[in-house]
Amino acid sequence: MTATAATAREAGAGWDARQWSRLLVLSGNMLLDAIEVSVILIALPTLAARFGLTPWGAQWLMSGFALGFAALLLLGPVLCARLGRRRAYLGAMLLFGVASLAGGLAGGPALLVAVRVVKGCCAALTAPTGLAIINDLFPEGPERRRALSVYSLFGAAGFTAGLLLAGGLLEVDWRWVFVFPAPVALVLLVAGAYVLPREQIDGGAGGGPGPGDGDAGARSGDGGPAAGPGGGGTGGGAADRGGPAHRPGARLPSPALLKRGPLLRSALGAASLNGTYQAVLVVMVFQMADGFGWSPWLSALALLPACVPLALTVPFAGRFIARHGSGRLVTLGALFPLLGYVLYLARPDSGSYPLGMLPVLLLVEAGFCCAFVALNTQATAGLDPADRGAAVSLYQAAVQLGAAVLLPAVALLLTHATGPRPALALITAAGALGLVAALARRTTR
Repeated sequence: MTATAATAREAGAGWDARQWSRLLVLSGNMLLDAIEVSVILIALPTLAARFGLTPWGAQWLMSGFALGFAALLLLGPVLCARLGRRRAYLGAMLLFGVASLAGGLAGGPALLVAVRVVKGCCAALTAPTGLAIINDLFPEGPERRRALSVYSLFGAAGFTAGLLLAGGLLEVDWRWVFVFPAPVALVLLVAGAYVLPREQIDGGAGGGPGPGDGDAGARSGDGGPAAGPGGGGTGGGAADRGGPAHRPGARLPSPALLKRGPLLRSALGAASLNGTYQAVLVVMVFQMADGFGWSPWLSALALLPACVPLALTVPFAGRFIARHGSGRLVTLGALFPLLGYVLYLARPDSGSYPLGMLPVLLLVEAGFCCAFVALNTQATAGLDPADRGAAVSLYQAAVQLGAAVLLPAVALLLTHATGPRPALALITAAGALGLVAALARRTTR
């Protein structure tokens, strides 16, 4: 064990029950955000059959969440500055629970998509605001690093939990996929109202994520520590770099920040990684259901290789970056998935899971393990402390837009083209763009 790891463990061991309860409440929300992505992924074929939807129609249940997340993410700091972090966080959690109940009562796909958009908007407030609260509650250094490790682990594990939950809930009734987050959100809301201190979070006029706050999703959002594949989340590298915990006000992030090479390349790379990941899983779940005749539970088990390794490696991401450098990991994180997409494109109709889909899933997940936190670290490298919060908002918006743009396009090809090859060709092209963005750093130094 290194001296840094030992110090971080000692920092965590020194927390009292209230400090642990605060961290677990905030981490529980990140878990829920990540679950929201994967639970709907497994449900897509079931919902498509239930409502007579094509893959293009069904995918809006996923891309709607990403659109809502991206749309409100840039406004989040402004809302938090006006309302206060604690009030914004708890209000978004309450709305999230109400939207979950509405989804369970919905009678058609239009309302279900609207519910998903609303829940994406809520996640755009709770994910970065939760990280900002952690930065307030835990001093910079070993204590904050330890807290962010726990937070990251919950987010990364959420995608796996969502797959397994969907497999079980769909055996009962599809409505439970939408309803089950409601009681969880209620528990987190009540616990948060009790344990999150007003004086530290709502003090003064400060509200939005501060200059040192970081948020990098990952897959689900997010993504980061992300929330696991597809979710919204946080990147520990940026979040731990300090900066004032509060600001007297907040404004919309300036797109001019994207002129910074590392931030632009990281945003493009993360958009490619998240968008292609979600898109290829959509292709797979429909192929498993329609081509293989698999149940949702069997499909969920088959996708575990695409998420379990990330949950196991996230706690060690900081050591990987320190040893290999973020640039090298980002490049590998783009290369491995691209190899997987090329392999899938070459044999899209393979009837063998072990020889067909499984190698693709393992290559894509290897990319996430490499680039999950490294992309966020690269995105904020060299930025002034005052710009980091805005830069992270732009970065996370790009993560979500990657899914929001690519999912409809891929599903449209999956619906109208003959076979999955055209959809996979588009995914492969998007993955290649991610690799180009990663390699561009070498020529722009």
